Amino acid sequence: MISLEVIRNKITDFESVAEKAGLWSASNKKIVFTNGVFDLLHLGHIDYLSKAKDEGDILIVGVNSDFSARRLGKGSSRPITNEESRSTIIASLEFVDAVVLFDQDTPYELIKLIQPDILVKGSDYKPQDIVGYDIVTAKGGIIKTIEFLPGYSTSLIEKKILKG
Repeated sequence: MISLEVIRNKITDFESVAEKAGLWSASNKKIVFTNGVFDLLHLGHIDYLSKAKDEGDILIVGVNSDFSARRLGKGSSRPITNEESRSTIIASLEFVDAVVLFDQDTPYELIKLIQPDILVKGSDYKPQDIVGYDIVTAKGGIIKTIEFLPGYSTSLIEKKILKG
């Protein structure tokens, strides 16, 4: 069983993740990056993240800080769970190698630092509209979109809870 200390060690900052990404790249590991709020982790998130990991060797997940998530326009009640909880839960997933909180509106600066080989987002995005497209494609990397598991979203869960 993985300890909470080991899980929390996967949560890193910008400087440390850049260093780790450099080491992984030097070891010829294919780095995959994705990001999101990941509020109320559900089966759709698990499916999405496991498919993202299948695209390469290392999965780095950018998680919007509470401050950043509030600016995304998901409503005043979001995020429901705080950034420490959300990042720790994501880090507890066996197939996630690193988690980085970011305060910016987008993960652009984080992507610039990490220089992933594969950039993954949901299929509701057109590849050329994905933040970081220019960075990843300039280095010969791949942009991948993943279909969401139908019927799973934090918004749907929130609506069910509020209905009672």
